Amino acid sequence: MNKTELVNAIANEAKLTKVQAKAALEATICEVEKALAKGDKVSLIGFGTFDVVKKAKRQGVNPATGAKITIPAKKVVKFKAGAELASKVK
Repeated sequence: MNKTELVNAIANEAKLTKVQAKAALEATICEVEKALAKGDKVSLIGFGTFDVVKKAKRQGVNPATGAKITIPAKKVVKFKAGAELASKVK
């Protein structure tokens, strides 16, 4: 499902116009991004939790040359599905 399909599904489910559904989705995404950028955790009970985790600097191998490289430390977004969502995916 892409963003357009999701907007259409939200519009149908919530009985909104597509414009309203798109605005709601974009506002939600924007607020989740802001919270994660500040280092906050976003928990949606029953759906899941978005969190920012730090990955340490590590050694890797360039697959083209076989040379050892250092992969720099970085922050990544992690999502853990809630129990309700996980049970529906089985």
